[in-house]
Amino acid sequence: MVTASDRCGVLPKADFQRLLDVLGAKGYRVVGPVVRDGSVMWETVERTADLPIGWRDEQEPGRYRLEQSGDGRLFGVVHGPQSLKPFSFAPREALLTIERSKNSFASVPTLPKSEKVAVLGARACDVAGLAMQDRIFLRDAYADPYYQARRNSMFVIAVNCTRALATCFCASMGTGPGATSGFDLALTELETVFLIEAGSSEGNDILSALAIDPSSPASIEEAEANITSCAMSQTRRLNTAELPGALYEAHEHSHWDDVAGRCLACANCTMVCPTCFCHTVEETPDLTGQRTEHARLWDSCFTQEHGYIHGKNIRPTIKDRYRMWLTHKLASWIDQFGASGCVGCGRCITWCPVGIDLTEELPALLKPSIRTQQKPGQV
Repeated sequence: MVTASDRCGVLPKADFQRLLDVLGAKGYRVVGPVVRDGSVMWETVERTADLPIGWRDEQEPGRYRLEQSGDGRLFGVVHGPQSLKPFSFAPREALLTIERSKNSFASVPTLPKSEKVAVLGARACDVAGLAMQDRIFLRDAYADPYYQARRNSMFVIAVNCTRALATCFCASMGTGPGATSGFDLALTELETVFLIEAGSSEGNDILSALAIDPSSPASIEEAEANITSCAMSQTRRLNTAELPGALYEAHEHSHWDDVAGRCLACANCTMVCPTCFCHTVEETPDLTGQRTEHARLWDSCFTQEHGYIHGKNIRPTIKDRYRMWLTHKLASWIDQFGASGCVGCGRCITWCPVGIDLTEELPALLKPSIRTQQKPGQV
């Protein structure tokens, strides 16, 4: 939410190119939403015209469509399948190389090359997802150096939502639709201007370089009213008041069988989720057998191989895997990291081929099970 007028300015939409130019002059490669293959994907953005001007997305369980609205909005598309996760936790990255010598071997870490990247168009749910990834990969004294190298080079430009999708439920998760922290700049798109708020010293530097007019109380009030209206328009919500305990108690609930009968274990939900961090490692030797690359790549708890440990698969069925995913996301994640692993973006609903909706599955699991209602001796 916009709260500090001394850290805010107003940029006319007609002058939006100035923001891209200032970021470029500061050494950032700007990445933003670009229409590609029927959705929006993160791509390098050099001109305002590269953005999805006039486009908007319609999302339902198992359905995603883009359409031209002709309204001229730069950020009318809420989001596509990609969150901020790929920028800090790469889908595939080499961790080290190992080379044989005559009587020994040598291993060399392969930290990512430093590149200043400004991500333009991050939504509040994605900023919250990035903050959760920070808790996972930068926790205490055990920071992941590969994640940290990428994270340190990121400049996050959030765009506050003034339109909710049918699959959004960030308001009930306390993660949106307005970004409150974790950003360097936050934009709110109004009719003819952008309200820009700085959220860090780096953001203040960009705001100063833009040399734009300060925001007025009226523009701040309009922006906050639009964000509040967006929150109130959300039709989906997740009641987390009974978590994590109630979900642990539902471990043997009969509804797990029902959802497992629909789930394809395709892993789409975990691939698009802003917070999922399951991964595996692989070795890629060269043809001589003298050198190999040790790499980390995204994996999913929905795959059979991910549950294979020391000669036994500990999650052999789809029921086991879906239960593991949902219980971790909405219960044990709270015990581990102090917050739910769900940020209410709704991507898992949209990109599930069969439209499984966790805002429907959780309430079903928190109701008394048919099994627990049966009297002794009943089948």
